Amino acid sequence: MNKRLFCFSSLYFLFSCFLFSQQKFTLSGTVSEASSNETMIGVTIAVPELNTGVTTNEYGFYSITLPKGEYQIQVGYLGFQDQIQSINLTENSKLNFLMVEEAEQLEEVIVTDTSDKLDIRKPQMSVNTMSVGTIKKIPVILGEADVIKSILLLPGVTNAGEGSSGFNVRGGAVDQNLILLDEATIFNSSHLFGFFSVFNPDAIKDIKLYKGGIPARYGGRLSSVLDIFQKEGNSKELKVNGGIGLVASRLLVEGPLKKDKAAFLIGGRSSYAHLFLPLFDVDNTAYFYDLNTKINFKINPNNNIFLSGYFGRDVFSISDSFVNTYGNAVGNFRWNHLFSSKLFSNLSLIYSDYYYGLKLDFVGFNWNSGIQNFNVKYDLKHYLNDQLRINYGLNNIYYRFNPGKIEPSNSSSGILEDQLIQKYANEFAAYVDMEHQVTPKLSLGYGLRLSYFNRLGQDELNVYENNNPVLFNSTIQIYQEADPIDVLTPKRSESLAKFTNLEPRFSLSYLINDNSSLKASYTRLAQYLHLISNTSSPTPLDVWTPSGPFIEPQLLDQYALGYFQNLKEGDYSVETELFYKDIQNRIDYIDGANLIANDAIEQVILNGEARAYGLEFLFRKNMGKLQGWLAYTLSKSEQRTPGRNSSETGINNGKWYNTPYDKTHDISVYGNYDLNEKWSFNANFVFQTGQPTNYPIGQYEFQGMTVPYYGERNQERLPSYNRLDLSASLTPRKNKNRKLQGEWVFSLYNVYNRKNAASISFSRNEDTNVNEAVRTSIFGIVPAVTYNFKF
Repeated sequence: MNKRLFCFSSLYFLFSCFLFSQQKFTLSGTVSEASSNETMIGVTIAVPELNTGVTTNEYGFYSITLPKGEYQIQVGYLGFQDQIQSINLTENSKLNFLMVEEAEQLEEVIVTDTSDKLDIRKPQMSVNTMSVGTIKKIPVILGEADVIKSILLLPGVTNAGEGSSGFNVRGGAVDQNLILLDEATIFNSSHLFGFFSVFNPDAIKDIKLYKGGIPARYGGRLSSVLDIFQKEGNSKELKVNGGIGLVASRLLVEGPLKKDKAAFLIGGRSSYAHLFLPLFDVDNTAYFYDLNTKINFKINPNNNIFLSGYFGRDVFSISDSFVNTYGNAVGNFRWNHLFSSKLFSNLSLIYSDYYYGLKLDFVGFNWNSGIQNFNVKYDLKHYLNDQLRINYGLNNIYYRFNPGKIEPSNSSSGILEDQLIQKYANEFAAYVDMEHQVTPKLSLGYGLRLSYFNRLGQDELNVYENNNPVLFNSTIQIYQEADPIDVLTPKRSESLAKFTNLEPRFSLSYLINDNSSLKASYTRLAQYLHLISNTSSPTPLDVWTPSGPFIEPQLLDQYALGYFQNLKEGDYSVETELFYKDIQNRIDYIDGANLIANDAIEQVILNGEARAYGLEFLFRKNMGKLQGWLAYTLSKSEQRTPGRNSSETGINNGKWYNTPYDKTHDISVYGNYDLNEKWSFNANFVFQTGQPTNYPIGQYEFQGMTVPYYGERNQERLPSYNRLDLSASLTPRKNKNRKLQGEWVFSLYNVYNRKNAASISFSRNEDTNVNEAVRTSIFGIVPAVTYNFKF
C-alpha cells in the first residue's frame, strides 16, 4: 500500500511539475510616444526566443500570452528608436512603452528580428500603410500635402485624372470605397472638386488602405476601406505646428487639459487664393475651410474616452448669382474599456452628415440635398493566447437620404417649394473575425459578417405594371421609362424591402522561410448604398440612394494570391499579388438617362455585372539615405448589362465594355533622398494608360446639320498620362535656444510641362467649318513653395 501511495505521489509530483512548466501568463499594456503620450498604432512587440509577436491595435493596446520564463521583449516602429526590455514573466503583467523618435536617439540599437518579419507571417494581405511623414514629402499639386493624392502612388489605386475627386481601387468605382475618419463615414473626400483632399495631414495619426482580404469588422463597400485615425492630442505640453502655402494655410494646436491624463487637439485649414481675385476684376470665388477637433481623457488604467469631430465646407460662386456649398460634418464619442489583460472593448456613437447646396439667384431658387447617418458600434478584441485572437462586435446604422429640396430665394421668383422624396433605411451587422497561428509556418485569418438592410417607408412610392419601371421598346430597340400606375404612401415604420447577406472572409499565410511567404485570401462583401452618377469622377451634385424595391444590393467575391519577400534583413521588400473580382448587381444607366433631380431614379437603372482582374507589384527600399518604391499594376476592369430576356438587347448589346476607370498599365515611382540634416529631395513619376472614353465613329447630315454618331461604350481611350514631380525640403540648422523650428518645401509639379488630356471634345471649327478634336488639359508645370513650422 505504501509503495502504491509512493508511486502515486511521485506521478502526481511529476504531473504537477509538467503543468507548472506549461504555465502561461499574459503581458499587456500600451505603447505611446514619449514626447506627447500619443498612443501608437501598429507597433510591433516581438519575442525573438519564441519567434512570435503582436502589434498594437487602433488605441495603442497590445496583449500577448507566453509561457512562464525570461524573455527579451523587442519593440519597434519605423521612425522611432527600437527598445529592448528584459522581463521575468511569472504572473500576468502590464508593461507600457514610451517610444522616442530616431532624431532624438543617443546611441544605436541593433535589432535582428524586425517587424517586417512578423508582417511576412501575418495572414493579412492587400493592405498598404503610409506614414504621415512620407505623405508630407510627396510632391503634389500646389505644394499641399495630400492623403488621397499620395495613395494614388500605390499599386492598384488610380483616379479619373487631374482635378478629379475620389479614387479607384482594383478597377472598382469611387462609391465602392469606404472612407473612415475616426470610424465616421466620409461621403466626399475632396475639396475644390478634387484639387485637395479633406484630410489635414497635421491632424492625422495613422492611415491604412485595405484593397482585399478586408477584415469582417468592415462592411458596406466593395472595393476598399481607407481607415484614418486622428491624433489624440499632446498630454505633456502645449505644441503648435502649421504651414503657409501659396493657396492655403493650416494651423494645429494641441496640449494637455490635465497633464498625462487629458488632452485636446484643434486644427484648421483654409484656402485664400480667392482673396486676390478682385485685384484682377474677377467676381468668381472658390475656397474651402475645415476644422479637426479631438479631446481624450484617461479616466483610469482601464477606461479612456474620446470625443472627436470634423467639419469642412467648400464654396464656389460666380458673382452672387450662383453659389455652390458642400461638405462633410462628423462627430464621434468613443469609450475604451479594458475588461482584462486579454479583453479590450470600444463603444462608438457616430454621426455623419454630407451636405450639398445650390443658390441660383438668376433662376430664383435654392437647392439643398445630402445624406445623414447615425451609427452605434460595439467592438471587442479578445486575445485568447499567442496563437489565437478574436475580434467580434455589432453595429447599427440609420440613414436619411435627402435627394433634393427646392425653395424660392425670393417672393417674386415664381418658383414653388418642392421636396424630392426622402428615403430612409437601417443597416445592421454582426461579425466575428479570428487570427489563428496554426503552426510556426501556417497562419490563418477567417471570419464571418452578417449584414441586414431594411429599406424603410417613405412619403411616396411608385407602383409599375408587372413591377417593371424600365420598358424595352422592341420597335426602335431602346429602353424607356415606364409610367407609374399607382402611388403608395407607406408609413415610416413599414418595410419596403429587406436584404440579408452572409459575408465570409478567409486568408492564409504560409512561411516559406524567415524572409518570404505565400498568402491567399477570399472576401465576400455586400454594398447597399449606390452613388447615382454617370461620370467617371463624381461631382458634389451626385446623390446617394439605398437599395430597395427596384435596386438590388451589390455583391462582391474577390480572390487574391500573393508572394512576399524581405531582402537583406528587410532593407528591401517585394510584394506581388494577383487578384480577381466578380461583382453582381452593378447598376447601369439606360441611354439618355436623366439623373439630376430625378424623383424616380428606378426608371433609368438596370442591374448588370462587373469584373476586374490584374497583377500588382511593389518593390520597396526601406533603409538608407535613399528610400522609396516602384509600383506597377497590370489590370482590366469591365462591366456589362445583358438583356433581361431574349428579346432585349441590354446595354451596349449586352457585351462587356471597359469601365471609365479601367487602366491597363499603371506605373508609379517614388524616391526620397536625405542629403544631410538640412536638405532632402523627393521625386515621383507616374505613367498610366489613358482612361476609356467615347469618340464619334462617323457622322451624317440631318436638316442641314452634321450629327455625329458613336459606337460601343468606352471603346476608345484618351492619350496615355505621364508626369514627373520634384520637391526639395530645407530644414535650417536647429538653434537649441529657439523653440520655433521651420522648414521650407519647394516643389515642381509636372516638371516637363506635359499637357495631359483631361478630355477630348469634338466640334466644328468656325473658321474652317470642319469638325475637329479639341484636347482639354488642366495643368502644365506648377511651381509652389510652403513654409512649415512648429514650436
